[in-house]
Amino acid sequence: MTMVKPRALRPGAMLGIVSPASAVPRELVERGIAELQRLGYRTRLSPHTFDRGPLNYAGSVADRVADLHAAFADPEVDGIICTRGGWGAAELLPHLEPGLIRENPKAFLGYSDITTLHLWLEREANLVSFQAPMVASDLAKPEGVDLASWRNALSSESAWTLGAESGLRVLQPGNAEGVLRGGCVSIYVQSLGTPYAAIPQGGVLFFEDVGVKPYQWDRMLLHLRYAGLLNGVKGLVFGDMRQCCPAEEQELMEVTLLYALRGFAGPVGIGLRSGHVAAQNITLPLGVQVELNFADAANPQMHFVEAAVGV
Repeated sequence: MTMVKPRALRPGAMLGIVSPASAVPRELVERGIAELQRLGYRTRLSPHTFDRGPLNYAGSVADRVADLHAAFADPEVDGIICTRGGWGAAELLPHLEPGLIRENPKAFLGYSDITTLHLWLEREANLVSFQAPMVASDLAKPEGVDLASWRNALSSESAWTLGAESGLRVLQPGNAEGVLRGGCVSIYVQSLGTPYAAIPQGGVLFFEDVGVKPYQWDRMLLHLRYAGLLNGVKGLVFGDMRQCCPAEEQELMEVTLLYALRGFAGPVGIGLRSGHVAAQNITLPLGVQVELNFADAANPQMHFVEAAVGV
């Protein structure tokens, strides 16, 4: 099925700010807003951005849903960016209105727990969305955002490429192409068995996380394989594993991933600096065609062959 591309977000665009998961400190949001405005965007805070509810959620389910719906429905809002991840976004899924989002497709930005909303947007609205820096988690930090990928993903109508400068390295050589999907691997696994689970569709998968040890990656990749999520997959790219285990365990991590993927014939990369990272966070559009050119380990390339946004 053809994916719907949101409008481009160029300087001057209005970004609606929402907190669909955990509560967020006001000072970090204000710092992130200042950076967005420095980059040329206008911003609009949702009414319940700073609420606190049970389990440190950002307010009640009803209020978080209302903010998300209002941001999509607001004709002055061009795109929507989350303040942070954490936990709690999955509570919203039964209450979201697919028709409203289909009628108002917009760029939606976030990662971590927000992966559950990316999965929903693909299932229910066929909407291209973005594993992207968030207001408090990244924009509030000095050098928290990779601006080249942000602009290429959100405002460019041309093809573009990520290479070794993104942290990308080759674990298993080869070439592949397909639609890019993925996000936080633990959210993918936890969705299985629910009405909101990822649908096996092949293509190219990107997975990352934080605090997930090698043995846990092994378990989750096996779970995904048993659930059919790796059926038809042409290539895999993993994120920056330095947020999952210390330097002395990085070799074990790579050995574990390759063992978990034994029999997989496609290319495998690692180190792509998107999501839970301690450096400039790279923006990835989910739902667009990519090519992995990993035949030359010295020059890995992840090439986005189509724009992720429309005019």
